Amino acid sequence: MPLPIQDANDQVSRELTHTRRVRFEGYKRSDGLWDIEGHMTDVKNHDFKLQTGVRRAGLPVHDMWVRLTIDTKLNVVDAVAASDAVPYPGGCDTIGPAYRQLIGLNLMHGFRKKVREKLGGALGCTHITEMLGSFPTAALQTFAGERREAPEDGRKPFQIDQCHALESGSETVRKMYPKWYRASEKNVGG
Repeated sequence: MPLPIQDANDQVSRELTHTRRVRFEGYKRSDGLWDIEGHMTDVKNHDFKLQTGVRRAGLPVHDMWVRLTIDTKLNVVDAVAASDAVPYPGGCDTIGPAYRQLIGLNLMHGFRKKVREKLGGALGCTHITEMLGSFPTAALQTFAGERREAPEDGRKPFQIDQCHALESGSETVRKMYPKWYRASEKNVGG
């Protein structure tokens, strides 16, 4: 469902000035590993003055990539970052090798916090580091259908308590995962 149209009585016109696109793709590799790739672009619809010159309308101000290679336990076994377009050539585009520090991290065990510690602020590229925040969920979506939602060994399904709909006291969990349903104060006794 798209966002609602502004109130018909509100005669405010709008002009698109900026588009940021972020895309994630997950790949199953023939060696048993997985590649998760993130790609981000920022594009202006008008000529944009930078300290380094004018970026023409439609040309990216940022065009950045990150690929994490992970194993089935979501451990990062390789990491690479690259920038095709940046506002400060010779500066922004030199930080890519720093992202090798992600090797050895696990996407589900404190990943976002460790990324900020290792690559936050001037230790990395703001945009690449920000993009990394979505890698854990991109990896889980990549694995969807590749592993069972409800483990056969009786362990709690990984998705329970990871979002509003699958909070252990929710109606969704009561219906779909009754074994893991836990009544909460909000749904007991009104």
